[in-house]
Amino acid sequence: MKGFGYKLLLRMAGLCGPWLLVVFSRIVAVGYFLFSGRVPESRRFYGALYPEQGRLSHLWCAFRQYQNFTTIHLDRFLASRTDTTTFTSQGWEKLEAVIGKQGGILLMSHLGNWEIAARLLRRQKDDLRLLLYMGVKEKEGVEHMQKEDLRRAGVTIIGVDQEGGSPFAAVDGIRFLQSGGIVSMTGDIVWRHDQRKVRVRFLGHDAYVPEAPYIFALLSGAPLFVFFAFRTGKNSYRFTLSDPIAIQSKTRQDRVQAITEAAQQYADLLEKMLREHPFEWYHFERFLQ
Repeated sequence: MKGFGYKLLLRMAGLCGPWLLVVFSRIVAVGYFLFSGRVPESRRFYGALYPEQGRLSHLWCAFRQYQNFTTIHLDRFLASRTDTTTFTSQGWEKLEAVIGKQGGILLMSHLGNWEIAARLLRRQKDDLRLLLYMGVKEKEGVEHMQKEDLRRAGVTIIGVDQEGGSPFAAVDGIRFLQSGGIVSMTGDIVWRHDQRKVRVRFLGHDAYVPEAPYIFALLSGAPLFVFFAFRTGKNSYRFTLSDPIAIQSKTRQDRVQAITEAAQQYADLLEKMLREHPFEWYHFERFLQ
């Protein structure tokens, strides 16, 4: 949806009530499900998740995935209007222990609602210095508004261009970590064909995840955490933080092995959480090779 149309919809929902946003977004989701051309990939993904089920069941899973995605827009709208999002947390003390010291790296995924996750982190500690690396598309509508909302919430955003990233963006992130800040990076999307990546096993298939978060951890010495925020009800969430993933190496060969093992730990945890929350998978591009 274009930015202007989305703004108009939000304004109308503000006048008529959130139900308008719910109805409209669900209708749009049906349209995407029928005509976007990405459904075969979702069906293939759920075929790997539920190999014992039939094709109609996989198609139904894909439909639920598309419909469930609409809750992101509803909860974003509610959070921007009243900021009444309720949440519980598990593992917050692990992150709090490194804030203002060596800093920490958060691996966020397209499983659950990472946007709400960033807001909840700021709610948990309002003076938290949080930096997000986010992909920049050629034409952004809703995504641009999403970034601006996060900036207004006090989150620092560094855009990563799909055509090529600036080396200064990496330097800024390392400095942010060294000053005790928290840096969040996408763990499950490779933005560019020439981007360095790591092969992992996921649902019995090969998959590729970006190498950058693990390089950041090696260069900065900051611990790396896997972070999820799952919906428990209307505008209600539970976020979890994993134990830190240690990445240490002395030689180049050790570094490759350490990164591969750390990336597989992330993939294993992602698969575990996916099985618990199968319809909060909002990764619509090809992930399984």
